[in-house]
Amino acid sequence: MGADAPRIDARAKVTGQARYPGDRAPADALHLKVVFTNRPHARLLRLETAAAEASPGVVAVFTSADVPVNVYGLTLDDQPVLIGLDTTGHSEVPSDISRWEADHLAVVVAETPKAAQEAAAAIEADWEDLPLAPDLDAALASDAPLIHPENGLDTNAYYGHRIRKGDMDAGWAAAAVIVESTYELPHQEHAYLQPEAGLAHVDEQGRVTVEVAGQWAHEDRLQIAKALDLDEEQVRVIYPPIGGAFGGREDVSVQIVLALAAYRLHQIGEHRPVTTTWSREESILGHHKRHRGRIETRWGADADGKIVAVQSEAWLDAGAYNYTSNKVLGNCHLAQAGPYEVPNAHIDSHAVYTHSVPAGAFRGFGGPQGSFAAEAQMNKLAEALDMDPIEIRRINAVRDGSIGITQTPLPDGVTLTEVINACAAEAATASPHQSSFSPFASLPAEPTALLRGRGFACSYKNVGFSFGFPERCEAGIVLHGGPDDTSPTSAEVHHAGAEVGQGAHTAFLQMAAEATGLPLDAVRGDFSDTASSGDSGSASASRLTWMAGNSILGAAEEADKAWRNGDRPAIGHFRYVPPPTEALDPDTGVCVPNFSYGYVAQFVELTVDRDTGHIVIDRVVSTHDVGRVINPSLLVGQIEGGVVQAHGYTLSENLHVADGRVLNPRLSTYLIPGIGDVPTTIDSLVLELPDPIGPWGARGMAEMPMMGYAPALVAALHDATGMWFDSFPLTPDRVLEALGT
Repeated sequence: MGADAPRIDARAKVTGQARYPGDRAPADALHLKVVFTNRPHARLLRLETAAAEASPGVVAVFTSADVPVNVYGLTLDDQPVLIGLDTTGHSEVPSDISRWEADHLAVVVAETPKAAQEAAAAIEADWEDLPLAPDLDAALASDAPLIHPENGLDTNAYYGHRIRKGDMDAGWAAAAVIVESTYELPHQEHAYLQPEAGLAHVDEQGRVTVEVAGQWAHEDRLQIAKALDLDEEQVRVIYPPIGGAFGGREDVSVQIVLALAAYRLHQIGEHRPVTTTWSREESILGHHKRHRGRIETRWGADADGKIVAVQSEAWLDAGAYNYTSNKVLGNCHLAQAGPYEVPNAHIDSHAVYTHSVPAGAFRGFGGPQGSFAAEAQMNKLAEALDMDPIEIRRINAVRDGSIGITQTPLPDGVTLTEVINACAAEAATASPHQSSFSPFASLPAEPTALLRGRGFACSYKNVGFSFGFPERCEAGIVLHGGPDDTSPTSAEVHHAGAEVGQGAHTAFLQMAAEATGLPLDAVRGDFSDTASSGDSGSASASRLTWMAGNSILGAAEEADKAWRNGDRPAIGHFRYVPPPTEALDPDTGVCVPNFSYGYVAQFVELTVDRDTGHIVIDRVVSTHDVGRVINPSLLVGQIEGGVVQAHGYTLSENLHVADGRVLNPRLSTYLIPGIGDVPTTIDSLVLELPDPIGPWGARGMAEMPMMGYAPALVAALHDATGMWFDSFPLTPDRVLEALGT
């Protein structure tokens, strides 16, 4: 460990030999087309598939009547697999109502993609359009239509959290300054390289087998089995190479419909595999986004800069279905108080159904939204007190033994102060670059119009699942060698953890080699197949390396016991369970929410052209305590990739959603950063201060670069212009309008 071991998938990916889900279909595969409802809110009155079924090349058309249990959801069962007229007996959620333009209406299977497309166009449906509640304001209005009346609530604000800590009156009385703001947070599209795709068939053992991109193979298996009313062992999920995820593959997209088609076709004697690949437009329309939301907050500090009171209320737009909104809300809830010692707090957070694109997991998982509000407030407090924004953070930062916002001590190993100090020291060094940029190739900027500024922010993020979720991770290790060998000569590691581009499988092999004492080239991996590995949990929550490392350590110990017992091969299996967490108390928020955290501080230096509103980021210092480095190159790749993703979120990625419809479902109009748009310099500063319960002391860190970038950038823009920006993305037109030039 600690070595720059080459990625095990690098050669296949750069040569084009890697076979992603869309590349795996054999020549005789059938092609599946998902038909979207194209209705943000409407009741289905008639569905006619006869013309589609008679269309040339069509093998079958499946509707809600073909789904044994027509409901699914990762954390709440609130979404029909298919919208249809068959509403009795197999779902508690009315399936004749389309609540989102990309609800699935039918599934067409044909000999060719063209035949499937033409047949899909032949499906006839009559609808009764229903009143819309397409955004937070409309959904929270007193006369708003209920998106999910079946849940028995009289409001679209269907899930919430509270924190009640200390004495708010005493806190406000002690405040020398109070800052109050409302922050508007935008959607973000995952924009992963590979759109949704997959292949399904029934294998020789009768298992419905789905090869697909996801983040949690065993959870995908569970959702498929539930919808098809099968035992989990009758379903197999395999993850081929995956072209990115970032939380966007945590919820299912094509998994269930592919399995449904393969299962039903097998029943009628059609055994060819079924494949599908969405277009980019279908992908942007058809999977969830980062939550847009609103946070109203009021902070007070005394004359010495010590926080005395935090009052905050957040609303996250969940869209038409829950996905993971109830879990994302918890992270946003805690992040609103920042990584600080706060004696008095009154915080409320709400998830709200709307008739819009669902929101769900995205790198940071609610933390970036809450962190933006908290860090913007800290920078405003520093200005109001005429204090250094780094010093005010040192005064308030959590430390070992600090009582967190949920009124319990933080897990040991709090290193925020060390991270802040390291970032501040690096930021104080000479900048390697200053912009003299030209926003237009033919027209250089007026030098006097270029304004420069610097900003700072810090944050923390949980490692692992929170709030009482039964966290776990399994690994298997098999040691090989001859009967006369005193030590193993090779090993194989079995693990279901998803490789979504981050280099996880390379890290697994490095950790297995370290744990077994074998050279890296003597360890082979068998990954991401529910048939050969136990449940790993998700590649999310900055947890996978942390949890996988602990499970691999345990499996290696068990295999070593078997080896010393004389077993050849020696098999070890281990299910790692971390310290337990607790759900938030519904009235006070008191709980032990997490068992580990990662810590981050970020510095941004920028140039803004006040004549055009264009911003160039000259330098970023992203500082992380990672506990122990597994693979330095992969680690820096995660930091740089996270910074660039946060950069797009803050500056250019502007998803237009109105009346329940995404209006720019193309990468030509939804602008992710290109190579010419990213920060000029990214300094990845890494500390290794061990997590007491991390494997070899390692901490998770993949989400941390998202946490402080937006507020640090906004602070730098304020430093340059004197103006605070409480919403983003900071596209040139918005900046120019605010500057009034």
